[in-house]
Amino acid sequence: MVQDTVPEWALIVDDHPLFCDALELTLKAVSNVQNISAVGSMEAAIDALHMRSPPALIVLDLNLPDVDGLDGLIKLRSTTRLCPIIVVSSMCDNSIISGSLQAGANGFVPKHSRRAVFQEAIQAISAKEVYRPPGYVETSPRGDGQDVVKRLASLTRQQSCILELICDGKLNKQIAYELSIAETTVKAHVTAIMRKLDVQSRTQAVLVAQKAKFSNVQSEPTV
Repeated sequence: MVQDTVPEWALIVDDHPLFCDALELTLKAVSNVQNISAVGSMEAAIDALHMRSPPALIVLDLNLPDVDGLDGLIKLRSTTRLCPIIVVSSMCDNSIISGSLQAGANGFVPKHSRRAVFQEAIQAISAKEVYRPPGYVETSPRGDGQDVVKRLASLTRQQSCILELICDGKLNKQIAYELSIAETTVKAHVTAIMRKLDVQSRTQAVLVAQKAKFSNVQSEPTV
């Protein structure tokens, strides 16, 4: 059991109440954490992080109603750069695991795992290690997907928010109004976004963002 790095509180992000209940019991069993909050959407998770001090652990399901693919993980990582994140998902394709780790997850645990695997993951993360599940074989997502995920994960929280609005078709003036910032600030962020994503236009930036979807992260099926 983890004794010397007990989180003050932990956050579960999953929209299945029964699994949240089971995961809460598991976390309490494999660590000394007792203060656990659970939310069912990425929006609620971001709100929870803004309302409280940073948790020492976040457990994230990739399948949420308001995000697609690795978008949620990338958004969560841009919101909290230092907090350990364990992805717990029923999608256990090696390329999904690789994409999650590239996007900033500190560990990946398949949802069907036994309690001992969760314990190993928490112990590894407490030791500042990245946890990879048994049987994982490192692979690359389809095409340049892995590099795309790394570039998207390098965006700051504000840049991620602006990119999301660009994907919604918003112009700089509209983005400035929605975020209550100057249009010149938006332009500076857009320039930085395009530089980090290595693109030359807003359209190309949108295409890069779309590559973080599950269908593009998963590797080609083998024959």
